[in-house]
Amino acid sequence: MWLKDLFFHIHYCNSREGRESGNETRSITRTLQHHELICFSSGKGHIAIGKKKYLLEKDMLFYICPAVMHSIEIDGSEPLCFQSVHFSYGHVYLADNHWEIKNETRLLPLHEAQVLKDHYQVNDLFHKLVSRWYAKQPGYEFAAKILLQQLIAVIFETMKKQNQKATAFLKIEQVIECMQQHIDCRITLRGLSDLVKLSPAYLSRIFKDTTGYTVIAFFNRMKIDKAKALLVESDKKIKEIAEELGFTDEFYFSRVFKKIEGMSPSEFYSKNVHGI
Repeated sequence: MWLKDLFFHIHYCNSREGRESGNETRSITRTLQHHELICFSSGKGHIAIGKKKYLLEKDMLFYICPAVMHSIEIDGSEPLCFQSVHFSYGHVYLADNHWEIKNETRLLPLHEAQVLKDHYQVNDLFHKLVSRWYAKQPGYEFAAKILLQQLIAVIFETMKKQNQKATAFLKIEQVIECMQQHIDCRITLRGLSDLVKLSPAYLSRIFKDTTGYTVIAFFNRMKIDKAKALLVESDKKIKEIAEELGFTDEFYFSRVFKKIEGMSPSEFYSKNVHGI
């Protein structure tokens, strides 16, 4: 999943606590050049995004994309309460031990509109994000970015639970749990697909769509993460670590390690233990 490499920039946050009320119906129409997440917790009105019009409901979340005209019509008979965050993002990743940065034109895979059935976490993170932004205490921008990432992660988790394909996610969690339990072994795609009763091709597709990695690449990353901990925290030699993690020999282990980390196990050890 390409989302793991996104770097976010927050333009501003907004909120309304619903203290104002009246009989007037007000509306705004605008087109933004960035992304917006807006969550309504009370109030009456409509929101039109592109050619679609939605009735505002309690705990309704909207994702508004750049360059999309939208309008919000507020019914003044009931106080409106909402929180929003306006942001942009780029693609930042480590390739061959060098940082790469590029503009990210893809949209977040979020629903344009959705009612949050399990809304507590989303509302809580939204409140913390907006409060931190308004407080303007030292380090608020960095803290707000972290909260935005957490917010988006929780929204995805909520979508996963609400999605009809939740069974597929449970299968992937079962596969990852199996990997964790057998990190010292050699596993095969066929063996994992038999475990979760899916075809190898289908398991491969949904696994990569969800994690951003192939099944074997993900398993190797788990092994290398474990290897890094052993290199730093134990006195074991590279050959012993390779054997403990189920690699056929230390040379193959070293190749996999360097492919993932951009340096050999011995270089990693020297850098992180001796600071060389």
